[in-house]
Parts: sequence; C-alpha cells; structure tokens
Amino acid sequence: VNALAVTALANHGGIDILVNVGGTIFRSPAVDYPYEQWQHVMKVNLDASFLLAQAVAPNMIKQGFGKIINIASMLSYSGGMTVPAYTASKHAVAGLTKALANEWAQHNIQVNAIAPGYFRTDNTQALQDDAARNSEIEKRIPAGRWGEAEDLIGSAIFLSSTASDYVNGHILAVDGGWLAR
Repeated sequence: VNALAVTALANHGGIDILVNVGGTIFRSPAVDYPYEQWQHVMKVNLDASFLLAQAVAPNMIKQGFGKIINIASMLSYSGGMTVPAYTASKHAVAGLTKALANEWAQHNIQVNAIAPGYFRTDNTQALQDDAARNSEIEKRIPAGRWGEAEDLIGSAIFLSSTASDYVNGHILAVDGGWLAR
C-alpha cells in the first residue's frame, strides 16, 4: 500500500484527492466465520484505507489542502446478516473517517465517506441472483431499484470539489432511500 502511494506521489507530483474505494466481502454465519477471512476483509476494507490516507497526508499537509473520500456502507449504520467482518470493517471506516477529519481539518484536509446502499457489484451478485431476496431488497428501497456505479458520481464530485470545503467527517448515504425507511 505504501509503495502505491509513493509511486502515485512520484508520478503526479502530489495528490490532491484520494478515494479509498477498494472493498471485499465474505458471507458466512458468524459462528462459522473463518478468522483468516475476517483478517482479509479487515485488511482490504479498513487497513488499506488507513494506510493510504496516512501515506498521502504528509503531502496534503505540506501543500495546505486535500480531499480524502472513504467508501463506507449502509452497514456503517446498522448490522448485517452473515457478513460480520464486512459490517465491522465498514463501521470502522466510518469511525476512521471522523477521526482523520478531526485531526486533519486544521490543515484544510476534508475527510468524508460515501456510504452506498445496495449497488450492483460483484460483492452483491449472490443477493441479486437470489430471486426472493432480490425482490425483498427492491421493495424496501424507495427508489425501487439497485444502485448503479453512475449513481455515485455526483456525490464523489461534490466531496472532491471546493463546494465541500466546509464538509468534514460526514458519511453521505447514497442508497435510494434505504436508510430513510
């Protein structure tokens, strides 16, 4: 992870905006959840976000500004079924976002997160393929559909722009209204 940041800083002369978008999930009842999978999910979802932010922060502090956008989840607000590591990691990403926002705001660095709801991704393919569960999900979402990658563009642009210079430590739900129910 550090090598990635070093390479990006060297190739681009600095980083103004970091979007920590990597993520993974493993589904298993908690009673049977393999610890190796727990560690893997935490490394990808939480550790990588922290380590990349930590690696680019000195450059952002030196230049006097920066934007860091983490990807949280609607499960940052609630629990999940058969996804204990994912849920814990996304709660932790929300907490990390707030902690870094508090620490780095004095350097004009805004740290926020986007919390997607149910989006069509490889991570949700099993739910999409389960006709009954897919129907339940679509009925609960006020927008009546799964999110698509394009639905995240506006929030990412906003959090990357000067329009969000006074927004810090915010977790922006992009979920078609799921959390409003």
